Amino acid sequence: MEIRNTIDFHPKLVSALRNYSKSRFSSDLMAGVIVGIVALPLAIAFGIASGVSPEKGLITAIVGGLIVSLLGGSNVQIGGPTGAFIVIVYGIIAKFGFEGLAIATFIAGIILLLLGLLKLGTVIKFIPYPIVVGFTSGIAITIFTTQIKDLFGLQITDVPADFLSKWAVYFRNFDTTNLYALGIGLLSILIIVLTPKISRRIPGSLVAIVLMTILSYVLRRFAGIDSIETIGDRFTINAAMPMPSKISFNMETINMLLPSAFTIAVLGAIESLLSATVADGVTGDRHNSNTELMAQGAANIIVPLFGGIPVTGAIARTMTNINNGGRTPVAGIIHAVVLLLILLFLSPLTKHIPMSCLAGVLVMVSYNMSDWRTVRSMMHNPKSDVAVLVTTLVLTVVFDLTIAIEVGLVMAILLFMKRVMESTQIKVIHDEMEVHHDGERNDEQLTIPAGVEVYEIEGPFFFGIANKFDEAMRRLGDKSPIRIVRMRKVSFIDSTGLHNLEIFIRSSHKEGRVVILSGVHKKVRSELEHGGICALVGEDNVCDHIHKALARAETVAQELGMVKSDGATA
Repeated sequence: MEIRNTIDFHPKLVSALRNYSKSRFSSDLMAGVIVGIVALPLAIAFGIASGVSPEKGLITAIVGGLIVSLLGGSNVQIGGPTGAFIVIVYGIIAKFGFEGLAIATFIAGIILLLLGLLKLGTVIKFIPYPIVVGFTSGIAITIFTTQIKDLFGLQITDVPADFLSKWAVYFRNFDTTNLYALGIGLLSILIIVLTPKISRRIPGSLVAIVLMTILSYVLRRFAGIDSIETIGDRFTINAAMPMPSKISFNMETINMLLPSAFTIAVLGAIESLLSATVADGVTGDRHNSNTELMAQGAANIIVPLFGGIPVTGAIARTMTNINNGGRTPVAGIIHAVVLLLILLFLSPLTKHIPMSCLAGVLVMVSYNMSDWRTVRSMMHNPKSDVAVLVTTLVLTVVFDLTIAIEVGLVMAILLFMKRVMESTQIKVIHDEMEVHHDGERNDEQLTIPAGVEVYEIEGPFFFGIANKFDEAMRRLGDKSPIRIVRMRKVSFIDSTGLHNLEIFIRSSHKEGRVVILSGVHKKVRSELEHGGICALVGEDNVCDHIHKALARAETVAQELGMVKSDGATA
């Protein structure tokens, strides 16, 4: 088999350009320009909130957005920095500096690339929903917390990194609130809320930034109010695309940053594929998840070389693209070009944007991310789901996202196993058993011959159930000479199940008892053959139906002298 046939890499741009038309380009051009304008304030805000300079947020949107559109598996996906990464990026920079972030992002890109190459795109979608809701809501709370200082214009030099300490410092310093900054922040929030009621095509965040920047400039220039902090007071903006630079790797740093890189990769994969899935529901298209992961991987490998931060698919910008007529990756490419032109020719103007206005924008981002209505409705779900959601949310807020995802996944797996174990039953049947038919015949009652026991396993035979089966065998049964293990509802069996089944068969043989396997599915039989179970019990004692198993039991009983040739019990 050729390698190209084993890799699921099919960029949507290639197929989109085959039948491209002038009218399609006009739609993509309009959508790309609008998305580029919408992405401007968000890229700047996400960059600053992540602990880097504004142009690094723009560079991420330009380079990352371009690569995602060129190589991606979705026609309408828009890539760039998102609010979900703010918490993890800020934490990495605080511990390891910007070079540590570059290494973690690069490694995350490799992980995403491997996920796509190994065709694990569909597996990512199986991340339990309570975990996704939990860490998304936790991130929203954390983003809101990080913006309190700028929203209120608090005079604090050093803000602690952890959640509880932050709020302790805030409460001690609320008396230093700058009313002008607070006013601009609240007005920004109000504008963002009211703009959609006037026009849904105009992004409220852009309107807020334009109006509040003008207001701040007027107050500073003509009213002499210079206490309103702006981007220019905190950052020096370089209006140029940086040249790529190399990243220095060493095993010690890689080992320390691997958990963070894994978190970036998982978070990026979830958000990108979620965004692409939502887009499919609107456009009627179908994205290629493996290709999308490879594109996201390539973007996160290249972006840190230019000084950018992690890239993922952005739901808000993707929906803006769709709503304005974008239907091919060309719109995403145009969005990146628009942002590049803004960086090169208009970025000096961004120094006048008030920090409290950006804080207002991010407060609204956090509100929309929180999805509190979903959290409230999920509180009526099973207690196990609620436990996973609350645990993930609290760990995200109090500790960090890496711990939250790891613990949340472990909890979800353990609770899932508990549910499977509780739903799986192991029965011992002696005299009569009911056989259910899926066809037109009615159910029938089968008589179990004397000296025969039927052990029925109802559910997957994996390590948790294998131990349950072992306990049941010790506790149940009357030591009949012939034992039928009915496996018609065993959908799969793992190595622990094979091991326990082998122990059961060997102990039965030592006691002089015969074991017959019944209702073995083709896939399960293959596992039994590889595990040596079929050879252990004998090929004649592996049956695909209970009728055959009972007939085999009667034959064995005759061979053992338990039943006479006329059918009477010996």
